[in-house]
Amino acid sequence: MPIRRSIIHQIHKKPDGTPAILTVANACLDESSARDNLLADFNEAYNAKQGKAWGLFHEESGAYPFSGWLSKYLADNTDEAFICFSHDAVEHLQKLMEESNLSVGGHLLIAHYQQGMTDYLVLALLHEAESAAITTGLAMATSKHIDLSQLHLASRINLSEWKSNPKSKQYVSFIRGKNGKRVSDYFRDFIGCQEGVDAPSETRTLLKAFSDFVESEDLPEDQARTKTGALLDYATSQAKLGEPITLEELSSLIDEDRPRAFYEHIRNLDYGMAPEFPADKRTLNQFRRFTGRAEGLSISFEAHLLGSKIEYDEARSTLLIREVPAPLKQQLKRG
Repeated sequence: MPIRRSIIHQIHKKPDGTPAILTVANACLDESSARDNLLADFNEAYNAKQGKAWGLFHEESGAYPFSGWLSKYLADNTDEAFICFSHDAVEHLQKLMEESNLSVGGHLLIAHYQQGMTDYLVLALLHEAESAAITTGLAMATSKHIDLSQLHLASRINLSEWKSNPKSKQYVSFIRGKNGKRVSDYFRDFIGCQEGVDAPSETRTLLKAFSDFVESEDLPEDQARTKTGALLDYATSQAKLGEPITLEELSSLIDEDRPRAFYEHIRNLDYGMAPEFPADKRTLNQFRRFTGRAEGLSISFEAHLLGSKIEYDEARSTLLIREVPAPLKQQLKRG
């Protein structure tokens, strides 16, 4: 993971409303294992975060100047241009932070790096925590370390996709505040980002399309479980890597003998899904199928329906189904 350029600035801000104090760095971080480990650990923590959103830049304006500064840096592509861009960015963040009066400051990490053939820019407000340490003289002391478990304000921009596919709606990802908290709004405005892809909705649509596909194929129980496992393994792996689900790639994994079968199913029935989209891990974790067949009876449903639309009485060995699907009701009426 070559790191092209990186820098850290600090914004000192107390929660008592006093003005924030900015300390800027005037040089990029030197190459070191500490720098490389920090970015690697950041990416691991960022990929693991649930509740991220994906989107695109607002049109550049006085309210959203970030994309303009970023474009200028990328056009020059020098250390000096990167430092200048980072100064503009952190000063803008300081201003928004004071206006919001919701943050206590921190260290702003800005890093431009390459992973594979893709260029990324990450921005994160980092915080330190104290921990106990033992000195060389075997005495106790306190030391500070960067606490990535408290990563709440961060964004990652796919620079390659932004430049090659400007109509994309998912080249920016950012951590969304829990329960709609406004604490992350100013950081999203700092980046100048708007949501463009609803990852939970796209993931739910994918799982619905897969359920329909399994039903339409009338697969044996063991094959259905195998294909479900292939989907979940792939989608979960992509989420951990911070990479999107690609429908054609997923289709080839689900059925190696007919690698386009699932893909064509999605296209023919027009589920309205993008060819690529980020997976939502929370939605994936809720998905699991119960299936069973015996004496002409075939039952298959998603695990999250158990306890709501479907109830299982173990003592009586019965299933109670609520909200019977309309097509099935019509068949039952015709009897």
